[in-house]
Amino acid sequence: MAIELLAPAGNYEKLVTAFNYGADAAYMGLTNFSLRANAGNFTEKDIENVIALKKETGKKLYCTMNIVFKEGQIEKLHTMKDEIAAWPFDAYIVSDIGAVPFFRKNFPEKEIHLSTQASCINSEAAKMYYDMGFKRVILGREATLDDIKRIKDKVPELELEAFVHGAMCMAYSGRCILSAHLSGRSGNQGDCSHTCRWNYKMHYAIEEEERPGLYYPIEEQDGYTTILSSKDLCMIDHVKELEDAGLSSLKIEGRMKSIYYVAVVTRAYRKALDRDPEMDKFKRDLFDVSHREYTTGFFFSKGPVEGGDDVSRPTSYGYERNYTFLGSIGEKTGENTYRLNCKNQIKAGQNIEFIGPDVPLLSASNYMLLDKDGFPLLQIDHGKEGYIKTDVPLKSGYIMRREQTEEKYV
Repeated sequence: MAIELLAPAGNYEKLVTAFNYGADAAYMGLTNFSLRANAGNFTEKDIENVIALKKETGKKLYCTMNIVFKEGQIEKLHTMKDEIAAWPFDAYIVSDIGAVPFFRKNFPEKEIHLSTQASCINSEAAKMYYDMGFKRVILGREATLDDIKRIKDKVPELELEAFVHGAMCMAYSGRCILSAHLSGRSGNQGDCSHTCRWNYKMHYAIEEEERPGLYYPIEEQDGYTTILSSKDLCMIDHVKELEDAGLSSLKIEGRMKSIYYVAVVTRAYRKALDRDPEMDKFKRDLFDVSHREYTTGFFFSKGPVEGGDDVSRPTSYGYERNYTFLGSIGEKTGENTYRLNCKNQIKAGQNIEFIGPDVPLLSASNYMLLDKDGFPLLQIDHGKEGYIKTDVPLKSGYIMRREQTEEKYV
C-alpha cells in the first residue's frame, strides 16, 4: 500500500489547498475539542462544502478530538453525537482514553487514531492501543527510525504515522504547562500561546550544575534570546528512509499556518514521494516559506547527547522567509482575467511569482490590476475585491507571492 501524505487543514480554504497540492488526506478540527483552538477550524456552515469536496476528491478526512478532556468537556462530548455524525470523517484522532468508548459506541464503522499527544513511542504501548481498537498510532516525535521499525515489526497490523515537517514543542510530545503558567492559555486545551517561542532576556550564562563545562550558548539580538524554542522539523531528504521504517502516513504540521505554507510544503513532499525528477525545484520553496532553522529531529538519534542533530538550539534568531504571501488565484472571469483572493497588498508593476501544484514557478510584472467593472487599479489591498489580467497561463488555486528584502522577522 502506498504511503499516505497527510496535510493540515485549519479551515476550508486550507483544506482545498491541501488536496489541490497533493495531499492524500487532511486532518481538521471542529470548534470544540481540537488542540488548535485558534486555527479557525470548521463550523456547521462548512459541512455542505466539506461533504461535496470529499465526494469530488475521494480523499480522506481525519477529525482531531485530541484535547485532554476535563469532566465537563467529556460530558459535553456525549451531547454532540448528531453534530459530529454530520461530518464525513474517516477517522477520529484522540489522546484521552476516556473519549474512546464514545467513538466505539456511536461510530463503530469509523477508525480511531491515537494522537501524538499520548506520547506512544514503544511497541508494548502500541500493542495495547491496537488491542483497544486503535487502527493507527501517531507516534511521539521522540521516536527514532529504529524505534519505528521495531514497533512495526512487533505490531505489524497497526498503522504508524509520524510528523515529518513543521514546528516541534519543547515539551514531551506537546504535553506542556508553560503556556498555561505564563499566559493562562493551556496547550492541553487547544489554546497554546507558544510561550517557548517568545523572546526572553537572560542575565546569566546557562550551565547545568551536574555537568560543568556543558553550556547552552545564548545568542542575543536586541537584548533577547529564543533559548526555549526548538528548530523546525524537516525530513524532505529522508522520505525513502521514512517509508522503509514502516510508516503508513507522513504528517505535516501547520493547521495555524497560511495556505501558502500548506501549498508549498504539501507539494514538496508529494513530489518527493512520487520521485519527481524535478524535485529540487519544488524542495527549494521549503526554505523560502516562513520557518525556523530546520532539523531532522529525533529520527536519527535521541538528541545532541548521543551525537545527533540538536533540535533545541537554533543558531539563527527568529523565523526565516524570503517571500511575502500575496494570496491566490480565483476563478477565470474573462480572457486572461482572474479573480484575486488577496491576502496582502499588491501594487501594479511589482514582480509577482505564481506557483501551482505542478508548476514550480511563473512570474510576471507586465499585468493589469482591475476592479469589478474592469477599470485599472494601482493597488489591491487585503480582503478587497480585485482582478488580474495577464498573459501568464494561470489556473484557479495558484498561489501568488513576491520576493522581499527582509530575510528575518520575529
